[in-house]
Amino acid sequence: MRKRIYVAATSQHVGKTTSTLGLVAAMKKAGIHVGYCKPVGQEFVDLKNLQVDKDAVLFAQYMDFKIESNVHSPVILGKGATTAYLEHPENYDYRNDILDASEELHEEYEMVIYEGTGHPGVGSVVDLNNADVAKLLGASVIMVVEGGIGNTIDKLNMSLALFREANVPIIGVIINKVLPTKIDKVKRLVGKKLQQMNIPLLGCLPYDKTLSYPILSTVADAIQGQVIMHPEQLDRRVKDLLPGSLINQEEHHSKEDFLLIISYGRIEDAIKTLESDFEDPSIVGIALTVLHANMKREFSPEVLAFINARKIPVIITPLDTYGTVIKISQIEVKINTRTPWKVTKAISLIDEHIDLTPIIEL
Repeated sequence: MRKRIYVAATSQHVGKTTSTLGLVAAMKKAGIHVGYCKPVGQEFVDLKNLQVDKDAVLFAQYMDFKIESNVHSPVILGKGATTAYLEHPENYDYRNDILDASEELHEEYEMVIYEGTGHPGVGSVVDLNNADVAKLLGASVIMVVEGGIGNTIDKLNMSLALFREANVPIIGVIINKVLPTKIDKVKRLVGKKLQQMNIPLLGCLPYDKTLSYPILSTVADAIQGQVIMHPEQLDRRVKDLLPGSLINQEEHHSKEDFLLIISYGRIEDAIKTLESDFEDPSIVGIALTVLHANMKREFSPEVLAFINARKIPVIITPLDTYGTVIKISQIEVKINTRTPWKVTKAISLIDEHIDLTPIIEL
C-alpha cells in the first residue's frame, strides 16, 4: 500500500510546516518519490487567477513541482467561505475535491505527505476538521506539539481526541520549540507518558530563535506601514529592535541586524549617533513613527546619504514607538518563499533531532 502521512498540530504556529519540510527532505534522502498536498488551506495567494494556499506555494518552490491548485491545494477556506457553505452546503463538494487530488497524487508518487491546517478542529464548520480529512485520505498522523511537560501532555490528549474518535492511527509525535536545557527532561517524561498511550515520540526540536526572526515585509504589514525607500530590500531579516529612546545608551552596541524605530524629528540625531559609534552599524531598516503618508517627508543630505549607501528600507507607520514595538513583538513568524534560510534551518533541525526511521520503514 502506498504511504499517506498527515502532519497535524495541537494549534496554529506550532511547527507543522517546519516538520513537514523535514519529513519531505528525509523521504527524498531515503530515495522515496514523495509528493505534497495541503488539502484544506486558509491563507492563500492568487496565482494567475487561482487561489493557492501559501504553504503549497512554498513546497512547490522547495520540491520543484508545477503547482496545480486542484491537486496541491484543493480546498481554500478564505474570507466568506464558511458563511457561503453554511447557507448553501449543497453547492460544495469539498470531500470529492480532496479525494480527486489524492487520487492524482498517488498515481504519481510513492508517498504523499499532507499538511494539516490550524488546530485539529479547524475545518469543522465545513465538516472537514483535520481528523475528518486524515480519515478521508486513509492517512496516518504525525502530531506536532509545542514543548513543555504538563501543558504539552494536556494539549496532546485533547487534540488527539478527534483522531481517536475518527479511528485515525497516530504514528508519532514531534515536540517543537523545547528549551535546549530542558530537552532531556521533556523527552524522558513526555516520552514516558506517550509510551503509556502507545504513541511513539519521534523526537524534540530545540527552540531556535533564528526561526522567529521576521523579515521587513512582514514587519511593514504588522505596523500598517508604507515603504518609502528601498522596497527591494524588504527580505532582510530583523533580529532586534532599537527604539530611539535607547540609542544613546550602551544597550544598542550589542544589537545586530536591528530595526531602528524612531520619530521623524529625531532621525537626524539618531543617524549621527550611529555613525559616530560604529564604522558600519548593523541596521537593516528604519520605522518612522506617527508619520502619515500625506505628511511632509524631507531628509537632510546626511540622512539620505546614510540610508542610500546602505540601501536601508524606510517604513512609515501611524503608530507610536510603543505601539510599533508591541505590534512587531506579536508577529507570528511563518516559513515562506521569502525566507529560504528558514527552510534550510528547519530541514537541518529535523534531520539532527528527529528519528524518522520508523516512519520511513512503515
